[in-house]
Amino acid sequence: MAEQFDIDAKTRERLLERQKYRMEMRQEFLKQTSNPHRVAAGGTVFDTGMQRFQAARVTQFEHFKPNFKTAKRGFFIVLLPIVAYAWLMKSERSAREHQYRTGQVAYRDRKFKFI
Repeated sequence: MAEQFDIDAKTRERLLERQKYRMEMRQEFLKQTSNPHRVAAGGTVFDTGMQRFQAARVTQFEHFKPNFKTAKRGFFIVLLPIVAYAWLMKSERSAREHQYRTGQVAYRDRKFKFI
């Protein structure tokens, strides 16, 4: 009977415990938010999970440790696109300038006459 849900009994037990915990937390949150006297006590519900999340986001750079993985990520996300775009622009402009200087493109057919 435990294999009815395609999971073993231990995993099913953990999932049921997690569901029970979520329902308890939900009931507590609903109880606190629907309290008519909460305005006198501050007016907001203090969510410890949200506080941990915000604290982790604020201190993210204080706990950053550079390593090869982060250096590689920075290279491919930041440096490589900038260098590739600069090389592409320079090669395209050099090719266009070469065509202009060798007379392959007439003056009236040029894209940027005043540059």
